[in-house]
Amino acid sequence: MSKSINTPSISLADVQAARERLRGSIYYSPCPHSQMLSALTGQQIYLKLENLQMTGAFKERGALNRIATLTPEQAARGVVAASAGNHAQGVAYHATKRGIRSVIVMPLATPLVKVTATRNFGAHIVLHGANYDEAYEEAKRICTEEGMTFIHPFDDPLVMAGQGTIGLELLEQVPELQAVVVPIGGGGLIGGIACAIKESRPDIRVIGVQTSRLPSMAEAVRQHHPVTLGSATTIADGIAVRRAGEVTFPVIEKYVDEIVTVDEDEIASAILVLLEREKTLAEGAGATALAALIQKKTTLKEQHTAVIVSAGNIDVTLLSRIIERGLVQDGRLIRLRIHLLDKPGALAELTRLIADHRANIVDTLHNRAYYGVNLGDTVIDITMETRGREQVEELLAALTAEGYKHSRVI
Repeated sequence: MSKSINTPSISLADVQAARERLRGSIYYSPCPHSQMLSALTGQQIYLKLENLQMTGAFKERGALNRIATLTPEQAARGVVAASAGNHAQGVAYHATKRGIRSVIVMPLATPLVKVTATRNFGAHIVLHGANYDEAYEEAKRICTEEGMTFIHPFDDPLVMAGQGTIGLELLEQVPELQAVVVPIGGGGLIGGIACAIKESRPDIRVIGVQTSRLPSMAEAVRQHHPVTLGSATTIADGIAVRRAGEVTFPVIEKYVDEIVTVDEDEIASAILVLLEREKTLAEGAGATALAALIQKKTTLKEQHTAVIVSAGNIDVTLLSRIIERGLVQDGRLIRLRIHLLDKPGALAELTRLIADHRANIVDTLHNRAYYGVNLGDTVIDITMETRGREQVEELLAALTAEGYKHSRVI
C-alpha cells in the first residue's frame, strides 16, 4: 500500500516507555498455539487473549498509559471520555484505582449492562445523545467547562503507545512470529502494535481487518487521507468507527502491510468457532481477525501468525442469536415444513420416522389455514437438532421415500 509523507506520531521508544508505566497493572495476556485453528486456517495460529483483561478488552492498556502521564494538577481535576463500551470501562477502572475522578458520556441507547459495568468500575455516567458523535461533543463540552482531561479511545499517541505494548509481548511470546492479524476501528490498536513490531522486526507482516460495513481505515488508505463514512450497524460494534483517526492514520500507512474486510456472517461464524472449539468468548470486534483467516481473506501462506482476540464483552442475547444462527448454517439445527393428513396417528408416524433417523425434535407448530393447505390436511413446522448436513440429507431422502411433501424453512 502507498505510504503517507506524514510523520507517525509514535516511536518504538514510546511503546517501550508505555510498557514500563503499565508494568504490574496490566495482565500479561497469554498467547497459546491452537492446533485446531492452525489446521482450519492453514497457518500456525497463536491467539493473543486480550479478552482476559480485567475489563474484558485491550482498551485499558491505552487508557492507563494516558492516565499515568497526567500531571498532579490534571489528575486532581479528573478525566472524561465518550464511549459506549470497552474504552469506558478501561478509563473508569484505572482512574478509580489511582483515585482519579472519571466522567464517562454514553449515548442514551447504550445497553444497561454496559452502563452498569462502567458505573461499577467507579465512573460517573452521563447519558447523552442519540449516538457516539453526540456523546463525544458532550464529553468535550464537559472537558472544557470543568477543566478535565479528555481521553480519546484511539486518536492519541499515548493511547496508541499503550495498545502497542501488545506487540512487545508478542515478540517475547512467539519468537518464530511471521505475521500479526489485528482488528481495526479507529486505528489505535493496530497502530501501536504495528509500530512496536515493525520497528523491532520489520520482516513480520502486520495485517488489519475491518468490518465490510464500516471500512473507514481501508478507505482512508485508498484515498490517502481519513474520510467520513455513513452510519451502519454491525455486530462488531467495538470497531464501528466512521472515520479513521488523524493521529493513527499516518502510522497505519507507514507500517501496516494489508487491510482486508469481513462480513457479518463471517464474524458470527468466527465467534462460534472460538467459543465451541477454543472455549474462548469473543465479541464481534474481537473475532474479526480470526474471521479473516478462516475465510482466507489475507495473503498469508502457512506462516506463524498471531491473532488478536481483542475483547470479549458480548451481550448474551446477541451471543444466543449467533449460536442459533451458526447451528442453522452448519445444518445442526433445521426447520422443516411437512404436509400430512389431518388424521389420528399421522403425527405419530411422522415422529417415528424422525426418531428412526436420530434427529431430536425441539419445537413443533401445526397450521391448518395457511401455506395452501387442503381441507383435511395439515402443515407442521418441525425444528430439529441433528449431527449435521449428512444426517439432514438422509432424513430428507427418507421423508421423500415415504411420500411426505416437505420443504426447508429458511
